[in-house]
Amino acid sequence: MTKATPLTREDVEHIAALAHLALGEAELTLYQEQLAAILDYAARLQTLDTEAIPPTANVLPLRTVLRDDESASTLPPEDALANAPVTREHCFVVPSLR
Repeated sequence: MTKATPLTREDVEHIAALAHLALGEAELTLYQEQLAAILDYAARLQTLDTEAIPPTANVLPLRTVLRDDESASTLPPEDALANAPVTREHCFVVPSLR
């Protein structure tokens, strides 16, 4: 079994910085162990003999999951806005994020 290059604490800190995560000491240690285990598993997968397996883009047959478009009546604006606390000109009024 091939082991991946050891994951250092600095590696985890760098990954956390890239992800804009502020990690505490316990989290750094935990994630160092978990990420190292993931990399070790990926290294194990690299050792598998896949020569007899043809490359595929998708392991499942391609099929569409969309339904055909069908015309249907829409909800009247009055019904859509019936429970809105504030409306204006057939629209919802929501507070600004500023």
